[in-house]
Amino acid sequence: MEKQSLYAYMLTLGDNALILGQRLGELCGHGPSLETDIALTNIALDLLGQTRSCFQYAASQLEGKSEDDVAFSRKENQYTNVLLVEQPNTDFAYVITRQYFFDVYHLMLMEWLAVNSADETIKAIANKAVKEARYHRRFSSDWMLRLGDGTSESHQRVVQAVEDLWPYTQEFFVPSEAETLAAQAGIGPELSSFKEHYYNDVVSLLQKATIAVPENPYFQKGGKQGVHTEHMGYLLADLQYMQRTYPNMTW
Repeated sequence: MEKQSLYAYMLTLGDNALILGQRLGELCGHGPSLETDIALTNIALDLLGQTRSCFQYAASQLEGKSEDDVAFSRKENQYTNVLLVEQPNTDFAYVITRQYFFDVYHLMLMEWLAVNSADETIKAIANKAVKEARYHRRFSSDWMLRLGDGTSESHQRVVQAVEDLWPYTQEFFVPSEAETLAAQAGIGPELSSFKEHYYNDVVSLLQKATIAVPENPYFQKGGKQGVHTEHMGYLLADLQYMQRTYPNMTW
């Protein structure tokens, strides 16, 4: 796989973790309880750790690039994260639902890469991330069940969150050019092969949580091509502020 293509593929892996980590970081000190505040902050740190590994490998593919350049110096249309992870922290039900929808996909992806990737560096990054991804999925799954089968208010809020965020899930399985090339090179999976398993898992949990499965057939996409929602610019303004104000800072 050419260096430029491998660089682009590592961005697809790192950008989802970076943007979701930034979203969760916004909640530090604002969780509904000390336990969930600490847990969400730890998940954010795990995701930022995975981001560093991906961006260090990405930067090594291009001469003169650093992980800080990759993380902080790109324009909005150069980020290739899925639209789901940039959605705002509307309320706790939204935070958990967004996390759960991402965690199911993320664990599938990391497990595949850890075992099957033809690139030893990617395999090592994924192997380290699998344990964290399993914890993340267990945390968000437990909370989906508690919210869905909890009070009438928690049920109503999580049903609304599922209804609103469901249209962003299918983008996981629409490959970008970099993901297509990675699959052809054997370093990444055919994302379409995950789709049936993903929705079977998600629908099964929603039914256990007494949450209605949305019937909306329409899905949103574009993040992987750099076309983002109105929320992305505000998120990047916070994320990039220090590096743009004081250039050449390091992590």
